Amino acid sequence: MESSKVIHAIYTDDDILMAAVKDVRLAKHHIEEVYTPFPVHGLDKAMGLAPTRLAITAFIYGCIGLIVATVMMNFIMIEDWPQDIGGKPSFSYLENMPAFVPIMFELTVFFAAHLMVITFYLRSKIWPFKEAENPDPRTTDDHFLMEIAVANNNESELTELLKNTGAVEINLVDKAH
Repeated sequence: MESSKVIHAIYTDDDILMAAVKDVRLAKHHIEEVYTPFPVHGLDKAMGLAPTRLAITAFIYGCIGLIVATVMMNFIMIEDWPQDIGGKPSFSYLENMPAFVPIMFELTVFFAAHLMVITFYLRSKIWPFKEAENPDPRTTDDHFLMEIAVANNNESELTELLKNTGAVEINLVDKAH
């Protein structure tokens, strides 16, 4: 198992953390990860992360749900077991489509929501019984942790920079990969 050194800088305020992330990036240091107790608006942009493509997958999953609903209702209500409901015979799918719109909508939402959750878990590498990767339990309550890679023995320069950004605690840690 390979290990590398990282610095954990702990903050107690999200605004101070945001300013610190910007300062660390401006100083050309690589931020490995930031752990927060709640989502911090704008943190992804401040860290320089690429925009998410999950919205595209949500649209695709919704389209799949719409197609499944259409094919399913056409087979069930038109081809396999046509019924005369309220004097409205089922000769074609298009004639009866207004009655099918609620089902089409519901399956579109169902597929988009459930497949998005599955995609999010797979993309985040989260699965049942997975050991937590949180380096400090305080980040689940009221602290924020910025993990910065140490390169070329720049520990003292980085530590000084982090002190100036308002870090309340700075720890040098061996991180196992």
